Amino acid sequence: MSKDPEDTGAAMAEAASADRAASGVAQESAGTGTDSLEAAKGRRPARTTATRQKLFDASMALIGERGAANVTVDEIAAAAGVSKGTVYYNFGSKSELIAQLLRHGVDILKARLLGAADAGGPRSGRPRKADKAGGAGAGSAAPPAGDPLVAMEAMIGQAMDFMAEYPSFARLWVSENWRIPSEWQGTFAVLRGELLEVVGQAVDNVAKAYPVDESVPRGSLETAIFGACFVVGLDRQTYNPERTRDQSVAAIMAIMRGYVLKDAPPRG
Repeated sequence: MSKDPEDTGAAMAEAASADRAASGVAQESAGTGTDSLEAAKGRRPARTTATRQKLFDASMALIGERGAANVTVDEIAAAAGVSKGTVYYNFGSKSELIAQLLRHGVDILKARLLGAADAGGPRSGRPRKADKAGGAGAGSAAPPAGDPLVAMEAMIGQAMDFMAEYPSFARLWVSENWRIPSEWQGTFAVLRGELLEVVGQAVDNVAKAYPVDESVPRGSLETAIFGACFVVGLDRQTYNPERTRDQSVAAIMAIMRGYVLKDAPPRG
C-alpha cells in the first residue's frame, strides 16, 4: 500500500530542523506570511487545505486564550488532532503559521467590509430617513440614494459581527499589532495597510457626498475608525455583553458623523 503523501511529508518535516523547514516555506511564500489563502489552496490538495483550516482554528482558540508566545507547536497539533510534523509540513514553523493565520483572518474581514460597502445598506434592513413614513423631518435633508454614510454604517456592523465571531483573532491582533519589536511587524504593516485602504475609500466616499471638516487629518480619522472597531468590539465581548450590536455601531459612527458638518445638505 502506498503512503499518503501528506503523512510522508509530515514525517520528513518533523525530522528536519526548524530552520530548514522555515527556509523551505520562505521560498514558497517569499517569507512575508502574506500569501493569499486562495493561492495556497491552488498549490495544495483538498485534504491539505482542510488540515490547514483545522490548524488555523486550533491556533486561533489557543492563542486567543494565552497569547502567541505561550502556545507551542505540540499544543497546536494536539488541539487540531494532527501530528507535530503535519504543522511543519503545512507551515514550516509556528511563526509562519501565525503569519498566515493573520492573513486568513484579514481576508475574511476585508471581504465582509467590501461586501457591505458595495451593498450600501444597513444589515438590519432598517429604513433610511427618506424611506420612513412622512419622509425627512422639516429642515433636514434626506440621505441620497447610495448614501455613503449608510454604507459606512454597514461596514462597521460587519466589523462588529466579525469581532463577535472571531474574538480570538481580534485579541491576537490587538495584543501583537502594537508590540515593538514584534516577530510579525512586517506582516501586520501589510495587513493593516490593506484594511485602512478599505476604510479610507469609505471615508473618501463620504467626503465626496457631504461637506466635511477639512481640519480633521484624514489618516487619523481612518485610524480612529479602524481602531475603534477592534476596541469596541472586544470590549463588548469581554466586559459588556449586554451592549447590543447596534449600540456599538452607533458609538463608532459618532466619529464619522462628527466629521460631517452639521446641518449641511448632501452635495449635489
